[in-house]
Amino acid sequence: MDLAFLQPLYERPGPWASVYADTSRHTENTAVERSLIARDVRRQLLEQGVDEPTSDAVGTALEELRHSTEPAGRALFATQGQVVLDPPLAAAPQGTWGTWSALPRTAPLLDLAGEDPLCLVAYVDRRGAELELRGARGGEAAGEIAGKQWPVHRTRTADWSETHFRLHVEETWEQNAGQIAEAITATHEETRADLVVLVGDDRERRAVRDRLPQRVRECTSETEHGKGSRLLPDELARLRAAYVHARAADELDRFLQARAPDAEGRSGAVEGVPQLVEAAREHRISELLIRPDGPDAHREVWVGEDPDQLAVRRTEGKPLGEPDPWPARADDALMRSAATTGAQGLSLSAAGPTEAPAGGLGALLRWKEPAAG
Repeated sequence: MDLAFLQPLYERPGPWASVYADTSRHTENTAVERSLIARDVRRQLLEQGVDEPTSDAVGTALEELRHSTEPAGRALFATQGQVVLDPPLAAAPQGTWGTWSALPRTAPLLDLAGEDPLCLVAYVDRRGAELELRGARGGEAAGEIAGKQWPVHRTRTADWSETHFRLHVEETWEQNAGQIAEAITATHEETRADLVVLVGDDRERRAVRDRLPQRVRECTSETEHGKGSRLLPDELARLRAAYVHARAADELDRFLQARAPDAEGRSGAVEGVPQLVEAAREHRISELLIRPDGPDAHREVWVGEDPDQLAVRRTEGKPLGEPDPWPARADDALMRSAATTGAQGLSLSAAGPTEAPAGGLGALLRWKEPAAG
């Protein structure tokens, strides 16, 4: 996940109200229910010490979501009486909740907004194809390809003229499949879609897939539905989940390989809070990996206003230039460091059960360092 969009949060001092709003459930009383939830979240924040202006800003933003039709939800980050950032979510949080803390509670975004694969869906038949883009928040048309319309059907007779006609049918199919493949490739490059999904009969799908360039074919899946039978949400969710799982598994494998010291005793990955804090202060983190259920994710570290002011122990704050550091969660503090130094972030939730990285926090490094002794 590219963390650059979080930059506005780290250009202001805290503390911060962080709210994750669930808009996935809809009933005839949705507006009333959401108003009641908004009041409850404000009460929770006030009990945690939020100031009135910031509480009011959060309450107003939540009230504006009463009639929202967003399929998952929205995150709200507010300080000094203003909502500074309100990104949409790709997955629904477990209810609406809020917290008041020194740093914005951004780590949950890796699960709730981090992996939203964009799917380019092609509904293919012998005459052409319809393209649409699909993501967690809905879809939109992406174009239509009209191939050669005649002839496209075979006949069953066997005389010379019909044999000649069938050859024309085969040529038409090949031409249409080539045009569809070219259009899919161009749209894939333009939209940078993560997945291509071919929908249609087996022969038409295979003809198109065989004509896609290798780089597109590698991210292409197929499903058995005819054109006009739209890709079902459950099937799309399955394909998206498979993509997210594969990506998390690949990055975990990269981490495990990089963690092992090379012949010179240098490692391309670190794990554990002390090593991560040191790497963050030196801007060595290339990609931050978080396993949300890991015990180190909520471990307390100490921070100052500057992202480089990050320490394992409170007594380290003064040497780093912060005479009065504040406690913060390790995952949120490392998210701040990663975002402000151009690093990526990834949740390992989709990788399945794993004990790596140790404590649930790890990072791939920009350059190798001697392995921790």
